[in-house]
Amino acid sequence: MLCPKCSSQQSRVVDSRTIEMGVSIRRRRECLDCTTRFTTVERSILLVTKRSGVTEEFSREKVVKGVRRACQGRNVSDDALKRLAHEVEQIIRAEHGSLVQTNQIGLAILDPLRNLDEVAYLRFASVYKSFDSAEDFEQEIESLRAHRARG
Repeated sequence: MLCPKCSSQQSRVVDSRTIEMGVSIRRRRECLDCTTRFTTVERSILLVTKRSGVTEEFSREKVVKGVRRACQGRNVSDDALKRLAHEVEQIIRAEHGSLVQTNQIGLAILDPLRNLDEVAYLRFASVYKSFDSAEDFEQEIESLRAHRARG
């Protein structure tokens, strides 16, 4: 880390704390040359490999945007969508580490969305799972009923 005052590369960590639900670390540092104190934030990056092979950083906003379409006309708040995106990110980090395939994101969305709104879940699942017929919807509705009976 470069000191913002003297540009020295020599500093020591005075204090560390996790922030953003453990995704980032806030560090207080002190320059060993000029004794200036400054703060740095270190963030764990989650990378997504797309079908084309391109790798990009995970975006909660993309999750919210995709789920928002499924929730159109439903009584689902923006805060609920943001919480869902955060939950999806936590699930992915726990199951896949720092690199995930795009299809794994869709799978990670399904359970939290089912718990949030069943109609939105059916809409999302119909696109994600490429439903071809009414029977596909019937099977998914039966699965929803079984899930509701268990939980």
